[in-house]
Amino acid sequence: MAGHEMNAKRNLYFRWTPRTAKITLMYVFVVPGILGYIAYKTDGLWDFKAKRRGDTIYER
Repeated sequence: MAGHEMNAKRNLYFRWTPRTAKITLMYVFVVPGILGYIAYKTDGLWDFKAKRRGDTIYER
Protein backbone atom coordinates (compact mmCIF):
# COMPACT_ATOMS: atom_id res chain seq x y z
CA MET A 1 0.00 0.00 0.00
CA ALA A 2 3.01 2.32 -0.23
CA GLY A 3 1.89 3.46 -3.69
CA HIS A 4 -1.37 4.77 -2.25
CA GLU A 5 0.53 6.99 0.17
CA MET A 6 2.51 8.50 -2.70
CA ASN A 7 -0.68 9.21 -4.65
CA ALA A 8 -2.48 10.67 -1.64
CA LYS A 9 0.39 13.06 -0.87
CA ARG A 10 1.23 13.96 -4.46
CA ASN A 11 1.45 17.66 -3.62
CA LEU A 12 4.26 16.99 -1.15
CA TYR A 13 6.39 15.17 -3.73
CA PHE A 14 5.73 17.43 -6.75
CA ARG A 15 8.65 19.42 -8.12
CA TRP A 16 8.75 21.84 -11.03
CA THR A 17 11.07 20.39 -13.62
CA PRO A 18 11.46 21.29 -17.29
CA ARG A 19 9.26 18.30 -18.15
CA THR A 20 6.42 19.24 -15.79
CA ALA A 21 6.64 22.87 -16.91
CA LYS A 22 6.22 21.85 -20.57
CA ILE A 23 3.27 19.60 -19.78
CA THR A 24 1.62 22.35 -17.73
CA LEU A 25 2.10 24.94 -20.47
CA MET A 26 0.58 22.55 -22.99
CA TYR A 27 -2.57 22.12 -20.91
CA VAL A 28 -2.84 25.79 -19.89
CA PHE A 29 -2.14 27.52 -23.23
CA VAL A 30 -1.85 25.18 -26.21
CA VAL A 31 -4.90 22.95 -25.72
CA PRO A 32 -7.33 25.83 -24.98
CA GLY A 33 -5.78 27.80 -27.84
CA ILE A 34 -6.41 24.99 -30.31
CA LEU A 35 -9.97 24.52 -29.07
CA GLY A 36 -10.60 28.27 -29.26
CA TYR A 37 -9.25 28.42 -32.81
CA ILE A 38 -11.51 25.55 -33.88
CA ALA A 39 -14.50 27.22 -32.20
CA TYR A 40 -13.72 30.54 -33.91
CA LYS A 41 -13.34 28.95 -37.35
CA THR A 42 -16.58 26.95 -37.08
CA ASP A 43 -18.69 29.73 -35.51
CA GLY A 44 -21.93 30.01 -37.48
CA LEU A 45 -21.06 27.03 -39.66
CA TRP A 46 -23.95 24.92 -38.39
CA ASP A 47 -27.42 26.05 -37.40
CA PHE A 48 -29.03 23.77 -34.85
CA LYS A 49 -32.42 25.48 -34.59
CA ALA A 50 -35.50 23.54 -35.68
CA LYS A 51 -35.28 22.26 -39.24
CA ARG A 52 -37.77 20.51 -41.44
CA ARG A 53 -37.13 17.15 -42.99
CA GLY A 54 -34.66 17.44 -45.82
CA ASP A 55 -33.20 20.78 -44.66
CA THR A 56 -29.47 20.83 -44.10
CA ILE A 57 -27.82 22.13 -40.93
CA TYR A 58 -24.83 23.36 -42.94
CA GLU A 59 -25.10 27.14 -43.34
CA ARG A 60 -22.22 28.17 -45.63
